[in-house]
Amino acid sequence: MATESRPATAAPELLAYVDDLRVDADRMDGYAQRLRGAAETLGNCAGAPEWSGASLERQATACVTAAIQLRAAATALLAHAVE
Repeated sequence: MATESRPATAAPELLAYVDDLRVDADRMDGYAQRLRGAAETLGNCAGAPEWSGASLERQATACVTAAIQLRAAATALLAHAVE
């Protein structure tokens, strides 16, 4: 993951919030991986409901989308902070 440089002129509070958004994005990517792992595990379990894999995959996709949006918000906030 590439990190953008942070200008020294931005307010420290905004920079901290940008960092928090990026950390949250990484966390959402991690959740997506865990959900996909759970879907795979359940896919190999005879007793798992048929719908569980598709449901977990939808949730994983939502997590990835959220991560993308969080990173975009961090980039936009950083750009705003240096205007």
